Amino acid sequence: MRTAIVGAGPTGLYLAIALARRHHQVMVVDRDPGPSADGAWPRRGVMQFHHPHAFRGQVVQALLAEMPEVLDALVTAGAVPQTIPEQPGRIAMLQCRRATFERVLRSAALAEPGVELRQGHADDVRAERGHAVGLLVDGQQVDADLVLDASGRVGRLSQGRRAAPHGGDCGIAYTSRQYQLLPDAEAGPVNSAIGMLVAYPDYQVVVFPHDNRTFSTLIARLASDHDLAELRHQPAFEAACRAIPALAAWTDPERSEPITAVLPGGRLTNSYQGQRNENGAVALEGLIFIGDAVCTTTPTAGRGVTTSLMQAGQLLQLLDQYGTDYLSCSLALEEWCQTNIEPWFADHVAMDADQVRRWSGQDIDLSQPLPSDVIVSAAEADPCIMPVVGPYLGMDALPASLRAVEPRARELYASGWRPTIPKGALRS
Repeated sequence: MRTAIVGAGPTGLYLAIALARRHHQVMVVDRDPGPSADGAWPRRGVMQFHHPHAFRGQVVQALLAEMPEVLDALVTAGAVPQTIPEQPGRIAMLQCRRATFERVLRSAALAEPGVELRQGHADDVRAERGHAVGLLVDGQQVDADLVLDASGRVGRLSQGRRAAPHGGDCGIAYTSRQYQLLPDAEAGPVNSAIGMLVAYPDYQVVVFPHDNRTFSTLIARLASDHDLAELRHQPAFEAACRAIPALAAWTDPERSEPITAVLPGGRLTNSYQGQRNENGAVALEGLIFIGDAVCTTTPTAGRGVTTSLMQAGQLLQLLDQYGTDYLSCSLALEEWCQTNIEPWFADHVAMDADQVRRWSGQDIDLSQPLPSDVIVSAAEADPCIMPVVGPYLGMDALPASLRAVEPRARELYASGWRPTIPKGALRS
């Protein structure tokens, strides 16, 4: 079986290895040449590459299911598995930079018999009689029985082949920077499996611990907040880190030093796009869209790689089930994604829109369904909410699970209670 995969990100590389072990001959096409001889890897065209990532337990489970030695290699490369007291035997988070994650996964793909990585631009999908038969790569024909589009959120292969995506600009922007802990320095405080999350009335800060004693700080804000847009400049970002206690604790010059420039985030979108075209049909049998080509969500919750590898794992199961019946595989994947992936997109759309409204100075709107982050915050006042909130935060339960505790959260907010405002909220 010949399979062509467009995109050598986490989804494309993961699928390449897994499919090669199912006796496919796999070619992965990507414009990026990979790390340079000196180890540098700018990964041009992938804005989020050097921004913080969260590799959740679902990512770990995907690796264990298909390539456990890659998980071992990641730990050897410095990635740090994190567990939670309630589930000591399960890795809830793998603290790791995306560059480290992709470097290890790429090395595994290069070493995998049956996988070829080709640098080039996928111009188009070749088709005959309604079936995908390969790619046009830099003007040259590549034959394939199955084409997987894992090209990400800015891929072009879907244009004209699928119905327009749902969603759009989420109204939120962010700025981040990577740091290295100094020798013998202890890590800063954390309050979740991701790291340190602190919400203020009009912005949010997150610290993501990574591999090899590195970490990222992130400040999320309204895209329309021109004052906080100045955080893209190093003096302003450093001043903010000194003023916000959670960031100051980590970025204290006696604890850590920066290892990247200040990195402004690009336009952030929530988008969802299925397998079908405007007429409700799969445009080409044997062309399947996967990963960010199906769903993207605001990165502040760290769900992107998770939802992508969840899709990849399901696609592998469907290919095992349907074999070369790619039409049934596409339709079954779409149905599964509608149940298991699209709700996370819808959750972000509702949550981000309400967060933009609240960051603009408005109060919680009790006349509308409460967004997920508002329900989660209510656990501060009533810990009885936490048994429902916890599985949602870990993506072990879909957003709809929060409706069980929404009445209690609504009761708390109706009484006048509001989450505690942390120190460092004042702006100047």
